[in-house]
Amino acid sequence: MAAPITSIKLNEFTAEELQQKKLLELTSLIAEQEQALNKILEITGELNDIGILDAAQAMLKARDDIAKITVHQVSREPITNLINHLINVSGMLTSIDPEVTVKLAASVKSGLDEAELQNGNGQKVGLFTLMKSINDPDINRAIQFGMHFLKGMGKGLDKDHS
Repeated sequence: MAAPITSIKLNEFTAEELQQKKLLELTSLIAEQEQALNKILEITGELNDIGILDAAQAMLKARDDIAKITVHQVSREPITNLINHLINVSGMLTSIDPEVTVKLAASVKSGLDEAELQNGNGQKVGLFTLMKSINDPDINRAIQFGMHFLKGMGKGLDKDHS
């Protein structure tokens, strides 16, 4: 039977041995990644040749001034108005059922296709033709949709002013 282990001896490396070990690991890693490192060096060389690195360095040195200018520009009224509009529009869009927008977008495309097809046919639209077209089920459906849309929009406008 073997003798029981009563103590554990840890191998402690000196600072010089640790540095030597790290250098060996780094040398091994460089050898394994030679192709990738060459590409990185080539890219940075090209960026330096065209002045991108100088520009990036200058921007880093002037980062406080750039931040001040950016904050000033973003806080101008036209930009804050744009941000407010985007927030309001995104809120409105998220409250609409996606199926409704798909149907509406398809209807708009269909209407544009039909309008383009009939565009330039030279026919004049008279009052009698306009009145007769109300009997067309597609036109009647669009008119009803428009009327209901306008009614709902009017109700919404009334709520804002109450």
